[in-house]
Amino acid sequence: MSALGHPELSTVPLQTVSPSPALTARATHDLRDPEQIVSRNGLLRTRIVVERKKVRLAGRDLWALTYNGMYMPPTLRLRPGDRMEISFENKLDHQTNLHVHGMHVSPVGHSDNVFLKVEPGKTFTYEYTFPKSLEPGTYWYHPHPHTLSAPQTAGGMSGLIVVDGLDRYLPAPLRGITEHAVALKDFQLVGDQIKTSHLKIGAPTTRTVNGQLNPLIRIRPGETQLWRLANIGANIFYKVTLPGTKFHIVAQDGYPVNRVYSVDSMVIPAGARYDVLVQGPKAGVSELRTLPYNSGKAGNQFPEATLATVRSEGEPMRPATLPTTFAPVDDLAKEAVAARRTVIFTENKAGTLFYINHKLFNHDRIDFRAKLNTVQEWTIKNDSDEVHSFHIHTNDFQVMSINGEPQVNYGLRDTVDVPARGNMVVRIRFLDYPGKTVLHCHILNHEDAGMMAVLQIDK
Repeated sequence: MSALGHPELSTVPLQTVSPSPALTARATHDLRDPEQIVSRNGLLRTRIVVERKKVRLAGRDLWALTYNGMYMPPTLRLRPGDRMEISFENKLDHQTNLHVHGMHVSPVGHSDNVFLKVEPGKTFTYEYTFPKSLEPGTYWYHPHPHTLSAPQTAGGMSGLIVVDGLDRYLPAPLRGITEHAVALKDFQLVGDQIKTSHLKIGAPTTRTVNGQLNPLIRIRPGETQLWRLANIGANIFYKVTLPGTKFHIVAQDGYPVNRVYSVDSMVIPAGARYDVLVQGPKAGVSELRTLPYNSGKAGNQFPEATLATVRSEGEPMRPATLPTTFAPVDDLAKEAVAARRTVIFTENKAGTLFYINHKLFNHDRIDFRAKLNTVQEWTIKNDSDEVHSFHIHTNDFQVMSINGEPQVNYGLRDTVDVPARGNMVVRIRFLDYPGKTVLHCHILNHEDAGMMAVLQIDK
């Protein structure tokens, strides 16, 4: 049985209690960016305490799973080439660990090693050495213990990581502009606690931005701001739009684009991030919304909801000229392919077990192998009637085609949806770090119920 029903994550017999409806609120409080812990002289050193604690959230006092006692914990901010040391103390009554999602760093030892277990009452020191080639953009951190990733993340355990350096690609007038974290987190309620067991992806859920219910984002007419949109929840999809205003994408999944492109809306699956330039509309009020989204007949339908209210006010500014070309082009289409692999996503009829290549996850089994400093081409087939996402640790990938349609290469990615009954072809370059790592669906309910595999990268 999947440990999504893990008993010690909640003190209420949840099978007898219906989840609460989604909460709503008028925009009365300005958006609060999370606290930041910033690297100094090439080192970010901090302490993270994991504990179940009551937090003030959406106007109520609720039991949550927290980092440092906060539902929206500090943003960790560093630069390429920095080191990071985290003293990680587990005050829960069950094991946990820490994953730095999307980051190009070693997957072994005391680094981004998701096979580690930090037991209750124990403290473990994580040590990361990031390369100078680490791409600037937005990443995030969350737990990754198999069978417990979804309940712990849904319970509140997730925060942002920012790697500085996007400014170098921006024209001078746009360097140092106002930036905002727009961290999308959702929670389901039972009584006075955030639900952590028997999670149902399509159940009513309350969507927050930086842990706030419908905060107010202020911008001047014509002003350009940088918003870091990140879905750091466990399972659900967002289809984000700001009616009448375009999102100009400058980085995706922590990877700067080679050409800035503009969209009216974007689907953001759990785990994905977009750094976007937004220019203030004419004076007035508009709503940052998530539109209805259907993940397939075996999946879920997500309703429209307000995320934040945007108020354009003050002295108008002349809109800045936005860049078109941006970061250097990184194109794996030109690389020799050392091997080809096929990854097949399937699930049982009940939607309770999920497979990669018809196998449930086993941390002792090597499912795929790659050799350092080579490129492989993988075909990811989704043989199910719902969308799954493909995520791989340690190295990003280039999307070559979806359902046979060649894809424009704006830059590498780490979390991309595979359509129901569809396929996606990607190329992955294995750089710098040998070791044992994983790939999985980033709908964490699916990962916990088996949809994960082990990749061994050999020297």
